[in-house]
Amino acid sequence: MLAVQLAALLGGDSGKAGEGAEEALALLDGFDDALVHGLARLADERADAVAALAAAFAATPLGDRLAEAADAVVSGSITQEHLTALAGGRVALSGAVHDALLESLDTALGRERAEWPPAPDGLGTTGGATAQPAVDQAAQPAVESAAQPAAQSAAQPVVQPAGNVLGGVRSWLRELAITGWRGVDHDLVSAADQIVEALLAAPDLRRLAVLLDGFAAELRASCPIGSAEHLPVRRWADLWTRALLLSQDGVLTGAPRPAATVSGRLLVLGVDVHEHGTAVQFQVHAVLEPADGGRPRLVRTSVAVAKVDTIAGPALWKLTQRHKILLAVLADRRCVEITDMPLLDSGDLVWDDDHAFVSKPADPLAAARLCLSGALAPAVPPLDRVAVRIAEPVLVEGYKVTKDGSFDLGGTVLAVDAQRLPECGPLTPKLVAASSACVGLVRWDAGRWTLQPLAVQAKVKREAVVVATGDWALGPTDPKAAKAEARAADAVTVLRERAGRLLRR
Repeated sequence: MLAVQLAALLGGDSGKAGEGAEEALALLDGFDDALVHGLARLADERADAVAALAAAFAATPLGDRLAEAADAVVSGSITQEHLTALAGGRVALSGAVHDALLESLDTALGRERAEWPPAPDGLGTTGGATAQPAVDQAAQPAVESAAQPAAQSAAQPVVQPAGNVLGGVRSWLRELAITGWRGVDHDLVSAADQIVEALLAAPDLRRLAVLLDGFAAELRASCPIGSAEHLPVRRWADLWTRALLLSQDGVLTGAPRPAATVSGRLLVLGVDVHEHGTAVQFQVHAVLEPADGGRPRLVRTSVAVAKVDTIAGPALWKLTQRHKILLAVLADRRCVEITDMPLLDSGDLVWDDDHAFVSKPADPLAAARLCLSGALAPAVPPLDRVAVRIAEPVLVEGYKVTKDGSFDLGGTVLAVDAQRLPECGPLTPKLVAASSACVGLVRWDAGRWTLQPLAVQAKVKREAVVVATGDWALGPTDPKAAKAEARAADAVTVLRERAGRLLRR
Protein backbone atom coordinates (compact mmCIF):
# COMPACT_ATOMS: atom_id res chain seq x y z
CA MET A 1 0.00 0.00 0.00
CA LEU A 2 2.77 2.44 0.92
CA ALA A 3 4.56 1.75 -2.37
CA VAL A 4 1.41 2.90 -4.15
CA GLN A 5 1.27 6.05 -2.02
CA LEU A 6 4.92 6.90 -2.67
CA ALA A 7 4.44 6.16 -6.37
CA ALA A 8 1.62 8.70 -6.40
CA LEU A 9 3.88 11.22 -4.66
CA LEU A 10 6.75 10.69 -7.07
CA GLY A 11 4.72 10.51 -10.23
CA GLY A 12 2.15 13.26 -9.76
CA ASP A 13 1.99 16.95 -9.01
CA SER A 14 2.24 16.17 -5.30
CA GLY A 15 5.91 15.42 -5.87
CA LYS A 16 6.44 19.09 -6.62
CA ALA A 17 6.75 21.82 -4.05
CA GLY A 18 3.44 23.43 -4.97
CA GLU A 19 2.29 26.74 -6.38
CA GLY A 20 4.75 29.57 -5.85
CA ALA A 21 7.65 27.25 -4.98
CA GLU A 22 9.57 27.90 -8.18
CA GLU A 23 9.32 31.65 -7.56
CA ALA A 24 10.47 31.18 -3.96
CA LEU A 25 13.43 29.04 -5.02
CA ALA A 26 14.37 31.59 -7.69
CA LEU A 27 14.42 34.33 -5.04
CA LEU A 28 16.62 32.14 -2.83
CA ASP A 29 18.98 31.47 -5.74
CA GLY A 30 19.33 35.19 -6.42
CA PHE A 31 20.09 36.08 -2.81
CA ASP A 32 22.46 33.12 -2.44
CA ASP A 33 24.37 34.24 -5.53
CA ALA A 34 24.87 37.62 -3.86
CA LEU A 35 26.44 35.78 -0.89
CA VAL A 36 28.79 33.95 -3.25
CA HIS A 37 30.30 37.20 -4.53
CA GLY A 38 29.86 39.26 -1.35
CA LEU A 39 27.42 41.97 -0.37
CA ALA A 40 30.18 44.58 -0.66
CA ARG A 41 30.40 43.97 -4.41
CA LEU A 42 26.78 43.94 -5.54
CA ALA A 43 26.46 44.23 -9.30
CA ASP A 44 23.12 45.49 -10.61
CA GLU A 45 21.74 41.99 -11.09
CA ARG A 46 22.65 40.92 -7.55
CA ALA A 47 21.36 44.17 -6.08
CA ASP A 48 18.07 43.46 -7.82
CA ALA A 49 18.05 39.95 -6.31
CA VAL A 50 18.41 41.33 -2.77
CA ALA A 51 15.62 43.84 -3.44
CA ALA A 52 13.42 41.08 -4.90
CA LEU A 53 13.79 39.01 -1.73
CA ALA A 54 12.51 41.93 0.33
CA ALA A 55 9.73 42.73 -2.17
CA ALA A 56 8.26 39.24 -1.69
CA PHE A 57 7.21 40.38 1.81
CA ALA A 58 5.70 43.71 0.81
CA ALA A 59 2.21 42.68 1.95
CA THR A 60 3.35 41.31 5.33
CA PRO A 61 4.00 43.08 8.64
CA LEU A 62 7.71 42.62 7.92
CA GLY A 63 7.57 44.35 4.56
CA ASP A 64 8.87 47.72 5.73
CA ARG A 65 11.69 46.21 7.78
CA LEU A 66 12.89 44.02 4.92
CA ALA A 67 12.62 46.84 2.38
CA GLU A 68 14.72 49.08 4.62
CA ALA A 69 17.30 46.30 5.07
CA ALA A 70 17.53 45.65 1.32
CA ASP A 71 17.93 49.36 0.52
CA ALA A 72 20.68 49.72 3.13
CA VAL A 73 22.60 46.67 1.94
CA VAL A 74 22.38 47.72 -1.72
CA SER A 75 23.66 51.20 -0.80
CA GLY A 76 26.62 49.67 1.09
CA SER A 77 25.41 50.19 4.67
CA ILE A 78 25.51 46.60 5.98
CA THR A 79 24.60 46.40 9.67
CA GLN A 80 23.86 43.40 11.85
CA GLU A 81 20.17 44.35 12.03
CA HIS A 82 19.85 44.52 8.25
CA LEU A 83 21.52 41.14 7.78
CA THR A 84 19.29 39.58 10.43
CA ALA A 85 16.15 40.89 8.73
CA LEU A 86 17.25 39.52 5.36
CA ALA A 87 18.16 36.19 6.95
CA GLY A 88 14.67 36.11 8.45
CA GLY A 89 13.17 36.69 5.01
CA ARG A 90 15.33 33.98 3.51
CA VAL A 91 14.37 31.40 6.13
CA ALA A 92 10.68 32.25 5.64
CA LEU A 93 10.90 31.63 1.90
CA SER A 94 12.73 28.39 2.57
CA GLY A 95 10.09 27.51 5.16
CA ALA A 96 7.28 28.05 2.67
CA VAL A 97 8.85 25.52 0.28
CA HIS A 98 9.43 23.10 3.17
CA ASP A 99 5.81 23.34 4.31
CA ALA A 100 4.47 22.75 0.80
CA LEU A 101 6.70 19.70 0.32
CA LEU A 102 5.88 18.24 3.72
CA GLU A 103 2.17 18.75 3.14
CA SER A 104 2.38 16.87 -0.15
CA LEU A 105 4.27 14.04 1.55
CA ASP A 106 1.79 13.84 4.44
CA THR A 107 -1.10 13.81 1.97
CA ALA A 108 0.44 10.99 -0.05
CA LEU A 109 1.16 8.94 3.08
CA GLY A 110 -2.15 9.74 4.76
CA ARG A 111 -0.14 11.00 7.73
CA GLU A 112 -1.62 13.43 10.24
CA ARG A 113 0.69 16.03 11.75
CA ALA A 114 0.43 18.02 14.98
CA GLU A 115 0.36 21.81 14.75
CA TRP A 116 3.13 23.96 16.14
CA PRO A 117 1.79 25.71 19.26
CA PRO A 118 1.70 29.52 19.24
CA ALA A 119 4.55 31.22 21.03
CA PRO A 120 3.90 33.30 24.17
CA ASP A 121 2.76 36.89 23.73
CA GLY A 122 1.55 36.16 20.22
CA LEU A 123 5.00 35.66 18.70
CA GLY A 124 5.19 33.23 15.84
CA THR A 125 1.47 33.30 15.05
CA THR A 126 0.12 33.04 11.54
CA GLY A 127 -1.85 36.23 11.64
CA GLY A 128 -1.40 39.02 9.15
CA ALA A 129 -1.22 39.28 5.41
CA THR A 130 0.74 36.82 3.33
CA ALA A 131 3.65 37.72 1.11
CA GLN A 132 3.45 37.58 -2.65
CA PRO A 133 4.11 35.73 -4.78
CA ALA A 134 5.86 32.88 -3.03
CA VAL A 135 5.32 33.09 0.74
CA ASP A 136 2.17 31.47 2.06
CA GLN A 137 0.53 31.63 5.48
CA ALA A 138 2.48 28.60 6.68
CA ALA A 139 5.74 30.54 6.39
CA GLN A 140 4.71 33.34 8.73
CA PRO A 141 5.79 31.61 11.99
CA ALA A 142 9.29 31.14 10.59
CA VAL A 143 9.79 34.75 9.54
CA GLU A 144 8.34 36.19 12.75
CA SER A 145 10.33 33.83 14.98
CA ALA A 146 13.49 34.64 13.05
CA ALA A 147 13.12 38.39 13.12
CA GLN A 148 11.69 38.88 16.60
CA PRO A 149 14.83 38.33 18.74
CA ALA A 150 16.67 41.13 16.95
CA ALA A 151 13.70 43.45 17.36
CA GLN A 152 13.41 42.78 21.09
CA SER A 153 17.08 42.63 22.04
CA ALA A 154 17.16 46.30 23.04
CA ALA A 155 14.03 46.06 25.19
CA GLN A 156 14.95 42.72 26.81
CA PRO A 157 18.73 42.51 27.13
CA VAL A 158 20.21 39.08 27.70
CA VAL A 159 23.46 38.61 29.59
CA GLN A 160 25.69 36.75 27.15
CA PRO A 161 28.20 34.24 28.51
CA ALA A 162 31.82 33.89 27.41
CA GLY A 163 32.47 37.60 26.93
CA ASN A 164 29.74 38.55 24.50
CA VAL A 165 30.57 35.57 22.31
CA LEU A 166 27.27 35.84 20.43
CA GLY A 167 28.31 39.27 19.25
CA GLY A 168 31.54 37.74 18.00
CA VAL A 169 29.56 35.13 16.07
CA ARG A 170 27.46 37.80 14.40
CA SER A 171 30.53 39.87 13.53
CA TRP A 172 32.23 36.88 11.90
CA LEU A 173 29.11 36.01 9.92
CA ARG A 174 28.83 39.64 8.82
CA GLU A 175 32.40 39.54 7.52
CA LEU A 176 31.58 36.37 5.60
CA ALA A 177 28.54 38.01 3.99
CA ILE A 178 30.47 41.16 3.07
CA THR A 179 33.44 39.21 1.69
CA GLY A 180 31.43 36.49 -0.06
CA TRP A 181 32.38 32.84 -0.42
CA ARG A 182 34.72 33.65 -3.31
CA GLY A 183 36.76 35.94 -1.08
CA VAL A 184 37.11 33.62 1.93
CA ASP A 185 40.71 32.77 2.87
CA HIS A 186 42.36 30.88 5.71
CA ASP A 187 42.73 34.02 7.84
CA LEU A 188 39.00 34.71 7.75
CA VAL A 189 38.11 31.08 8.51
CA SER A 190 40.64 30.89 11.35
CA ALA A 191 38.99 33.88 13.01
CA ALA A 192 36.14 31.53 13.95
CA ASP A 193 38.36 29.19 16.01
CA GLN A 194 38.41 31.32 19.16
CA ILE A 195 34.68 31.98 18.85
CA VAL A 196 33.90 28.26 18.61
CA GLU A 197 36.06 27.57 21.65
CA ALA A 198 34.13 30.17 23.67
CA LEU A 199 30.79 28.77 22.48
CA LEU A 200 31.76 25.25 23.53
CA ALA A 201 32.49 26.53 27.04
CA ALA A 202 28.82 27.55 27.46
CA PRO A 203 26.46 24.52 27.54
CA ASP A 204 23.49 26.54 26.25
CA LEU A 205 25.49 27.55 23.17
CA ARG A 206 26.94 24.20 22.12
CA ARG A 207 24.26 23.70 19.49
CA LEU A 208 25.50 26.85 17.76
CA ALA A 209 29.12 25.86 18.44
CA VAL A 210 28.79 22.58 16.53
CA LEU A 211 27.04 24.33 13.64
CA LEU A 212 29.68 27.05 13.40
CA ASP A 213 32.54 24.57 13.79
CA GLY A 214 31.24 22.40 10.95
CA PHE A 215 30.58 25.41 8.73
CA ALA A 216 34.09 26.77 9.29
CA ALA A 217 35.57 23.32 8.62
CA GLU A 218 33.81 23.15 5.24
CA LEU A 219 35.06 26.60 4.29
CA ARG A 220 38.60 25.76 5.41
CA ALA A 221 38.62 22.51 3.42
CA SER A 222 37.57 24.44 0.28
CA CYS A 223 40.23 27.19 0.50
CA PRO A 224 41.25 28.83 -1.72
CA ILE A 225 37.59 29.19 -2.62
CA GLY A 226 38.14 31.85 -5.27
CA SER A 227 39.48 29.25 -7.70
CA ALA A 228 36.95 26.50 -6.90
CA GLU A 229 34.88 25.39 -9.86
CA HIS A 230 31.77 24.29 -7.96
CA LEU A 231 30.46 25.55 -4.62
CA PRO A 232 27.66 24.15 -2.41
CA VAL A 233 25.90 27.51 -2.68
CA ARG A 234 22.52 26.58 -1.19
CA ARG A 235 24.08 24.59 1.65
CA TRP A 236 26.46 27.35 2.71
CA ALA A 237 23.69 29.93 2.53
CA ASP A 238 21.50 27.66 4.70
CA LEU A 239 24.31 27.27 7.26
CA TRP A 240 25.04 31.01 7.29
CA THR A 241 21.36 31.86 7.72
CA ARG A 242 20.80 29.36 10.51
CA ALA A 243 23.94 30.40 12.37
CA LEU A 244 23.01 34.08 12.16
CA LEU A 245 19.50 33.51 13.49
CA LEU A 246 20.64 31.18 16.28
CA SER A 247 23.19 33.80 17.37
CA GLN A 248 20.50 36.38 18.12
CA ASP A 249 20.11 37.35 21.77
CA GLY A 250 17.69 35.08 23.58
CA VAL A 251 17.26 32.42 20.89
CA LEU A 252 19.54 29.91 22.62
CA THR A 253 20.22 31.59 25.96
CA GLY A 254 16.58 32.21 26.79
CA ALA A 255 14.32 29.76 28.56
CA PRO A 256 13.38 26.80 26.33
CA ARG A 257 9.79 25.98 25.48
CA PRO A 258 8.35 23.88 28.35
CA ALA A 259 8.25 20.17 27.58
CA ALA A 260 5.61 17.64 28.60
CA THR A 261 6.68 14.39 30.22
CA VAL A 262 5.56 11.11 28.70
CA SER A 263 5.55 7.45 29.67
CA GLY A 264 5.01 4.37 27.55
CA ARG A 265 6.65 1.96 25.16
CA LEU A 266 9.16 3.11 22.57
CA LEU A 267 9.46 1.05 19.37
CA VAL A 268 12.70 1.89 17.57
CA LEU A 269 12.60 2.22 13.77
CA GLY A 270 16.27 3.04 13.23
CA VAL A 271 19.11 5.42 13.98
CA ASP A 272 20.42 8.21 11.75
CA VAL A 273 24.08 9.14 12.32
CA HIS A 274 25.16 12.77 11.87
CA GLU A 275 28.91 13.19 11.91
CA HIS A 276 31.61 15.70 11.14
CA GLY A 277 35.22 15.98 12.25
CA THR A 278 34.62 17.23 15.79
CA ALA A 279 31.15 15.95 16.71
CA VAL A 280 28.75 13.05 16.19
CA GLN A 281 25.05 12.73 16.92
CA PHE A 282 22.99 9.54 16.98
CA GLN A 283 19.36 10.41 16.22
CA VAL A 284 16.93 7.57 16.92
CA HIS A 285 13.55 7.52 15.14
CA ALA A 286 10.79 5.64 16.96
CA VAL A 287 7.08 5.23 17.61
CA LEU A 288 5.87 6.06 21.11
CA GLU A 289 2.89 4.11 22.45
CA PRO A 290 1.72 6.22 25.43
CA ALA A 291 1.07 4.42 28.71
CA ASP A 292 -2.33 6.09 29.01
CA GLY A 293 -3.55 4.40 25.83
CA GLY A 294 -3.41 7.58 23.74
CA ARG A 295 -2.59 7.76 20.06
CA PRO A 296 0.88 6.53 19.01
CA ARG A 297 3.28 9.30 18.08
CA LEU A 298 6.35 9.58 15.90
CA VAL A 299 9.26 10.78 18.05
CA ARG A 300 13.01 11.21 17.89
CA THR A 301 15.68 11.13 20.55
CA SER A 302 19.29 12.13 20.11
CA VAL A 303 22.58 11.81 21.94
CA ALA A 304 25.61 13.80 20.83
CA VAL A 305 29.26 13.96 21.81
CA ALA A 306 32.37 15.87 20.80
CA LYS A 307 35.20 13.95 19.14
CA VAL A 308 38.36 14.27 17.10
CA ASP A 309 38.51 13.47 13.40
CA THR A 310 40.72 10.41 13.96
CA ILE A 311 37.84 8.63 15.71
CA ALA A 312 35.50 7.22 13.07
CA GLY A 313 33.64 4.05 12.09
CA PRO A 314 32.42 1.63 14.82
CA ALA A 315 34.62 3.37 17.41
CA LEU A 316 32.09 6.22 17.44
CA TRP A 317 29.80 4.14 19.63
CA LYS A 318 32.52 4.04 22.31
CA LEU A 319 32.02 7.76 22.82
CA THR A 320 28.43 7.30 24.02
CA GLN A 321 29.00 4.56 26.61
CA ARG A 322 27.18 6.48 29.32
CA HIS A 323 23.91 5.90 27.43
CA LYS A 324 24.00 2.15 28.09
CA ILE A 325 20.24 1.60 27.93
CA LEU A 326 19.89 3.29 24.56
CA LEU A 327 22.88 1.39 23.15
CA ALA A 328 21.46 -1.94 24.34
CA VAL A 329 18.09 -1.15 22.79
CA LEU A 330 19.74 -0.46 19.43
CA ALA A 331 22.17 -3.38 19.43
CA ASP A 332 19.72 -6.02 20.68
CA ARG A 333 16.72 -4.63 18.75
CA ARG A 334 14.47 -4.25 21.76
CA CYS A 335 11.70 -1.91 22.68
CA VAL A 336 12.18 0.33 25.69
CA GLU A 337 9.83 1.40 28.45
CA ILE A 338 10.17 5.06 29.39
CA THR A 339 8.78 6.86 32.44
CA ASP A 340 8.30 10.62 32.79
CA MET A 341 10.73 11.47 29.99
CA PRO A 342 10.56 15.08 28.68
CA LEU A 343 9.05 15.45 25.19
CA LEU A 344 9.53 18.71 23.30
CA ASP A 345 6.94 20.18 20.95
CA SER A 346 9.25 19.23 18.07
CA GLY A 347 8.72 15.54 18.83
CA ASP A 348 12.16 15.15 20.41
CA LEU A 349 12.53 13.13 23.59
CA VAL A 350 15.20 14.41 25.97
CA TRP A 351 16.92 11.10 26.57
CA ASP A 352 17.82 9.98 30.10
CA ASP A 353 18.87 6.40 30.85
CA ASP A 354 17.50 6.75 34.38
CA HIS A 355 13.98 7.04 32.95
CA ALA A 356 14.21 4.00 30.67
CA PHE A 357 14.64 0.23 30.83
CA VAL A 358 15.06 -2.41 28.15
CA SER A 359 11.96 -4.47 27.36
CA LYS A 360 10.91 -7.14 24.84
CA PRO A 361 12.48 -7.84 21.42
CA ALA A 362 11.15 -5.53 18.69
CA ASP A 363 12.02 -5.96 15.02
CA PRO A 364 12.12 -2.50 13.37
CA LEU A 365 10.27 -3.70 10.24
CA ALA A 366 7.56 -5.40 12.30
CA ALA A 367 7.21 -2.25 14.42
CA ALA A 368 6.83 -0.17 11.28
CA ARG A 369 4.19 -2.51 9.84
CA LEU A 370 2.11 -2.44 13.02
CA CYS A 371 2.44 1.13 14.26
CA LEU A 372 3.77 3.53 11.65
CA SER A 373 0.67 4.19 9.56
CA GLY A 374 -1.51 5.52 12.39
CA ALA A 375 1.13 7.46 14.34
CA LEU A 376 0.77 11.21 14.76
CA ALA A 377 3.72 13.09 13.26
CA PRO A 378 5.28 15.96 15.24
CA ALA A 379 5.11 19.63 14.31
CA VAL A 380 8.22 21.22 12.84
CA PRO A 381 9.79 24.19 14.68
CA PRO A 382 9.84 27.40 12.60
CA LEU A 383 13.61 27.63 12.24
CA ASP A 384 13.82 23.95 11.23
CA ARG A 385 11.53 24.38 8.23
CA VAL A 386 14.15 23.80 5.55
CA ALA A 387 13.50 21.30 2.77
CA VAL A 388 16.75 19.39 3.25
CA ARG A 389 15.84 18.77 6.90
CA ILE A 390 12.75 16.72 5.95
CA ALA A 391 13.34 13.16 7.23
CA GLU A 392 10.10 11.19 7.52
CA PRO A 393 10.21 7.47 8.51
CA VAL A 394 8.42 5.06 6.17
CA LEU A 395 8.27 1.32 5.47
CA VAL A 396 8.72 0.32 1.82
CA GLU A 397 7.95 -3.18 0.55
CA GLY A 398 7.15 -4.85 -2.74
CA TYR A 399 9.83 -3.04 -4.74
CA LYS A 400 12.46 -4.13 -7.21
CA VAL A 401 16.00 -2.83 -7.03
CA THR A 402 17.24 -1.23 -10.25
CA LYS A 403 20.81 -1.38 -11.59
CA ASP A 404 21.67 1.97 -10.00
CA GLY A 405 20.33 0.86 -6.60
CA SER A 406 17.02 2.74 -6.74
CA PHE A 407 13.69 1.16 -5.75
CA ASP A 408 11.19 0.50 -8.54
CA LEU A 409 7.73 0.85 -6.96
CA GLY A 410 5.84 -0.54 -9.89
CA GLY A 411 6.84 1.82 -12.65
CA THR A 412 7.85 4.75 -10.45
CA VAL A 413 11.43 4.95 -9.19
CA LEU A 414 12.45 6.14 -5.72
CA ALA A 415 16.14 7.04 -5.51
CA VAL A 416 18.06 5.47 -2.62
CA ASP A 417 20.66 7.67 -0.92
CA ALA A 418 23.27 5.06 -0.06
CA GLN A 419 25.85 7.77 0.69
CA ARG A 420 24.06 8.45 3.96
CA LEU A 421 24.69 4.91 5.26
CA PRO A 422 26.95 5.33 8.31
CA GLU A 423 30.32 3.62 8.49
CA CYS A 424 29.73 2.74 12.14
CA GLY A 425 27.05 0.17 11.28
CA PRO A 426 26.75 -3.03 9.22
CA LEU A 427 24.20 -1.74 6.69
CA THR A 428 25.88 -1.46 3.28
CA PRO A 429 24.73 -0.58 -0.26
CA LYS A 430 25.13 -4.25 -1.17
CA LEU A 431 22.66 -5.32 1.53
CA VAL A 432 20.23 -2.58 0.50
CA ALA A 433 20.43 -3.81 -3.10
CA ALA A 434 19.60 -7.35 -1.91
CA SER A 435 16.68 -6.22 0.26
CA SER A 436 12.98 -6.94 -0.04
CA ALA A 437 11.75 -4.53 2.66
CA CYS A 438 13.20 -1.31 4.04
CA VAL A 439 12.53 1.13 6.88
CA GLY A 440 14.00 4.46 5.91
CA LEU A 441 13.73 8.23 5.93
CA VAL A 442 12.11 9.99 3.00
CA ARG A 443 14.10 13.14 2.22
CA TRP A 444 14.01 15.99 -0.25
CA ASP A 445 17.36 16.88 -1.73
CA ALA A 446 18.54 18.38 -5.03
CA GLY A 447 14.98 18.73 -6.28
CA ARG A 448 13.82 15.15 -5.75
CA TRP A 449 12.58 12.71 -3.13
CA THR A 450 15.07 10.11 -1.90
CA LEU A 451 15.08 7.28 0.66
CA GLN A 452 17.76 6.89 3.31
CA PRO A 453 17.72 3.27 4.60
CA LEU A 454 17.76 2.67 8.36
CA ALA A 455 17.00 -1.07 8.40
CA VAL A 456 16.40 -3.68 5.72
CA GLN A 457 15.29 -7.26 5.35
CA ALA A 458 17.56 -9.08 2.92
CA LYS A 459 18.74 -12.55 1.97
CA VAL A 460 22.26 -13.42 3.08
CA LYS A 461 23.43 -16.91 2.18
CA ARG A 462 19.80 -17.80 1.36
CA GLU A 463 18.62 -16.76 4.81
CA ALA A 464 16.34 -13.80 5.45
CA VAL A 465 18.02 -11.43 7.89
CA VAL A 466 17.30 -7.97 9.25
CA VAL A 467 20.20 -5.52 9.30
CA ALA A 468 19.97 -2.06 10.92
CA THR A 469 22.28 0.92 11.25
CA GLY A 470 22.39 0.57 15.05
CA ASP A 471 23.29 -3.13 15.21
CA TRP A 472 26.89 -2.35 16.25
CA ALA A 473 25.98 -0.02 19.09
CA LEU A 474 27.61 -2.43 21.57
CA GLY A 475 30.44 -3.32 19.21
CA PRO A 476 30.74 -4.84 15.72
CA THR A 477 29.72 -8.44 15.19
CA ASP A 478 31.73 -8.77 11.98
CA PRO A 479 35.26 -10.08 12.75
CA LYS A 480 37.03 -7.70 10.35
CA ALA A 481 35.13 -4.70 11.66
CA ALA A 482 35.80 -5.84 15.24
CA LYS A 483 39.57 -5.82 14.65
CA ALA A 484 39.42 -2.36 13.10
CA GLU A 485 37.25 -1.15 15.97
CA ALA A 486 39.69 -2.53 18.54
CA ARG A 487 42.51 -0.51 16.98
CA ALA A 488 40.39 2.65 16.94
CA ALA A 489 39.18 2.04 20.47
CA ASP A 490 42.80 2.17 21.63
CA ALA A 491 42.90 5.74 20.34
CA VAL A 492 39.79 6.56 22.38
CA THR A 493 41.38 5.09 25.50
CA VAL A 494 44.64 7.01 24.98
CA LEU A 495 42.79 10.29 24.45
CA ARG A 496 40.73 9.75 27.60
CA GLU A 497 43.87 9.02 29.63
CA ARG A 498 45.58 12.14 28.33
CA ALA A 499 42.51 14.23 29.06
CA GLY A 500 42.42 12.83 32.59
CA ARG A 501 46.05 13.76 33.18
CA LEU A 502 45.43 17.31 32.00
CA LEU A 503 42.43 17.65 34.31
CA ARG A 504 44.46 16.37 37.29
CA ARG A 505 47.24 18.90 36.77
